[in-house]
Amino acid sequence: MSKSRNRVLSAALIASCFAGPALAESFGLGRPATPDEIAAWDLDVSPDGTGLPEGEGDVWTGEELFEQHCAVCHGDFAEGVDNWPKLAGGFNTLDRQDPVKTVGSYWPYLSTAWDYINRSMPFGNAQTLTADEVYAMVAYILYSNGLVDDDFVLSRDNFLDVEMPNADGFFVDDRPETEYGIFTGEPCMENCKENVEITMHARILDVTPDEGGE
Repeated sequence: MSKSRNRVLSAALIASCFAGPALAESFGLGRPATPDEIAAWDLDVSPDGTGLPEGEGDVWTGEELFEQHCAVCHGDFAEGVDNWPKLAGGFNTLDRQDPVKTVGSYWPYLSTAWDYINRSMPFGNAQTLTADEVYAMVAYILYSNGLVDDDFVLSRDNFLDVEMPNADGFFVDDRPETEYGIFTGEPCMENCKENVEITMHARILDVTPDEGGE
């Protein structure tokens, strides 16, 4: 078989892997995902609590789990080890040149903590925690940030009752409504302004290389 024919067949095979259902049927590749397979990927939890499973976890259970699975990187009290991320502290640092962005000081939604732990932690052994264990870990992280008491039990029922300190520190990106139209329309090519005046020279602004002379 010629090299060119090999290349054509290889390209067709690669294309079929990314093709839609109709092409997949034509090449006899693939099958519809089963409900269990879809459920395994459908793990996201939204800020309004959508996606949270049943379950609960208390601070002290969370502390034990945290020490077992997380402390090696994040410290016993979520304070971080070396360059590994800090999960607690950092309050009143967001206006500094080097802010400390933690679950308590920065994150606006508690669902981000639950979702990330559930998807990606423990490091190297992701998605091995039960829902109760994730609730407990999140409860302990809240406690480490001084946001709940030591007898706190986190569950789906009280999840949205937890107030995150920086919840109002973000705003919705309105550029699609306020700016994008300016740059996507027909550009103005002449007589774009009624009056044009020079307000400063580049040399004075120190943006022109000084090669000597006038």
